[in-house]
Amino acid sequence: MTTGSVKAGFPWLIIASGCVIAALTFGPRSTMGFFQLPMLADTGWDRTTFGLAMALQNLCWGLGQPIFGAIADRYGTWRVLALSAVLYAAGLYTMAVADAPIWLHLGGGILIGLAVAAGSFGIILAAFARNVDPENRSFAFGMGTAAGSAGMFLFAPITQGLIDTVGWSDTLVYLAIAMLVVPVLAVALRGNAQSAKQSADQFEQTVPEALREAFAHKSYLLLTAGFFVCGFHVAFIAAHFPAYIGDIGLSANYAVLSIALIGFFNIIGSLAAGIIGQHYSKPMFLVWIYISRSVAIALFLLLPQTGTSVILFSLALGFLWLSTVPPTNALVAVFFGTRHLGMLGGIVFLSHQVGSFLGVWLGGYLYDVFGSFNPVWWIGVALGLFAAVVHWPIREEAVPRGVPVPAQ
Repeated sequence: MTTGSVKAGFPWLIIASGCVIAALTFGPRSTMGFFQLPMLADTGWDRTTFGLAMALQNLCWGLGQPIFGAIADRYGTWRVLALSAVLYAAGLYTMAVADAPIWLHLGGGILIGLAVAAGSFGIILAAFARNVDPENRSFAFGMGTAAGSAGMFLFAPITQGLIDTVGWSDTLVYLAIAMLVVPVLAVALRGNAQSAKQSADQFEQTVPEALREAFAHKSYLLLTAGFFVCGFHVAFIAAHFPAYIGDIGLSANYAVLSIALIGFFNIIGSLAAGIIGQHYSKPMFLVWIYISRSVAIALFLLLPQTGTSVILFSLALGFLWLSTVPPTNALVAVFFGTRHLGMLGGIVFLSHQVGSFLGVWLGGYLYDVFGSFNPVWWIGVALGLFAAVVHWPIREEAVPRGVPVPAQ
């Protein structure tokens, strides 16, 4: 495609349904922090108890994604998204009525974590890839990623408003009910890897064969290693930046403004990433994203830290926040096609979640050791440069194979 337009026949219903689902599944998960203080005030639990639930949630999200991706590849996206809705509703309700930490850990940790894994970007973007022409995939991926960002932006005021009005427990119940809309929306995404529009270009493989091919593919391994850094960056900043703003003597209002700006400009950055990745080298685009993150962090640390610098840093972060997702997922589709995209993309995302876990944990641990977040900030700068180096040799081309199996 030589123009900036989207080709005729673009599956707008599938894209629109997937975008709304992305907003619904990403939104409540991104507001979990709003429930911490009111829940702990009512139950008497400590922050470690709540933090363990959130840690379990992230771990289950990362571990579950390749599994649910493989299930969607074989048995259909609709079934997995419907399961996500049931798990999500059950997790939110269990969290709402929890009268002991074990129920918080089960509901808010395990069930919601598995639910987000089953309804996450990887599942939805894989469905997009199966129904969108290759030259339009990056654009579609950008739309899906931006929709998840919009969910984070929209659910924040809605959730806080409900907590202020009806309390944290009833708010969780209302969110649980809202999740039951997902199976209806997901009907448009029904079908598996073999039944979708792009199935004709697939190379038939078993799961073990696909895994062996992927783990022997240098560019895929480099991509997986680089996405670890993305997880480290975003999780550390999301968890610790509000506290850091307080540490440098600024009002808590700047923390609220910062998160709102990141969420809003994340929408713009994700859409822009989808369009850029559609026309230019995806590996080199990722190189520049990670270099830009390192430069932004370094400048923020080295220059005077004021309210203005926090705002400018938040704007930059917003553009770069999830801009890695469209080109990263698009590259997996370029390498291997769409037959096992849910599973193989899920493995890349598992690396992201390992980075997320370390970013959150290391931020707290090194703060306790050094009394400052600065060591972790500079580790983030170094990791960003490492990610740029890792993405540089990635080759944007399909693995050499035989003749694809025709669609049945």
